[in-house]
Amino acid sequence: MENAVNEKRLTLAREVLKTEADAIVAMGQRLNGDFTRAVDAILACHGRLIVTGIGKSGHVARKIAATLASTGTPSFFVHPAEAAHGDLGMITDRDILLALSNSGESDEVISLLPALKRKGILLIAMTGRANSTLAREADIHLDAWVEKEACPLGLAPTASTTAALALGDALAVTLLDARAFRAEDFALSHPGGSLGRRLLVHVRDVMHDGDALPVVKSGASLKDALLEMTRKGLGMTAVVNADGSLAGIFTDGDLRRTLDRTLDLSGLAIDTVMHAKPRTIRADRLAAEAVKLMETHKINGLLVLDDSDRLVGALNMHDLLKAGVV
Repeated sequence: MENAVNEKRLTLAREVLKTEADAIVAMGQRLNGDFTRAVDAILACHGRLIVTGIGKSGHVARKIAATLASTGTPSFFVHPAEAAHGDLGMITDRDILLALSNSGESDEVISLLPALKRKGILLIAMTGRANSTLAREADIHLDAWVEKEACPLGLAPTASTTAALALGDALAVTLLDARAFRAEDFALSHPGGSLGRRLLVHVRDVMHDGDALPVVKSGASLKDALLEMTRKGLGMTAVVNADGSLAGIFTDGDLRRTLDRTLDLSGLAIDTVMHAKPRTIRADRLAAEAVKLMETHKINGLLVLDDSDRLVGALNMHDLLKAGVV
């Protein structure tokens, strides 16, 4: 009995997904010049793309506005009821309004039309009915019609909201491509996210420099190098020549390898136990590149050089973890 109930539920769920998938495919096949007209109008707009809708269409409109804003098209959502009570002042004649309504007859949206016309605002409508009031009054109509809802009762907005959401994504991504929007641009809108940290944080932002940089001169004793490593706490120290050029690096790992060979460290000079060809990185490189370099070569630290190959900093994996890059 339980298996029969579960199978019935899975069957219904699959039907819902198929109905919504079919609706999106069919809508894609109907895309026409109205879509490209909408793209051209938005690209030529010197203001913002304002998105509005009520009920479930309002929820979809909010998401579309958020996607547009994060992909290079200045956009925000305005609630149509609030717009009728003062928020219409947020919309200027330089803006474009994208209005969502599956029926095309939502009272709260339709009531805005006279004011929008007087302000001379270009109106793009996204509806499921091409002969609706909103579609007829719009300058451009985007067809989001679906054959049926996925709801067995045919009542709850399901396939229609999925289609509208997908059409909004298609619009946002097409605009993104037309603007040659890059991953770096996306990161600027998401500085608090992991993508933003990977694309915005540079080595210079996380490296240790100045007095915090562990460094000893070539010819120094191993004891002096160990004291410097202890003071700076990075698990390594750079070794530089008399002219300031990089001679090598000595790390915790080098210390363990040295102890494997001898327990008498008293007479050792740093030059005899250091690694003479350390991995380095430039200060202007992305911190994410430092992560990849460390992972590739299975090391925990890097020395940072300027364009003249002079030592300017050092960082380790812990610094990158603290910065949220890893």
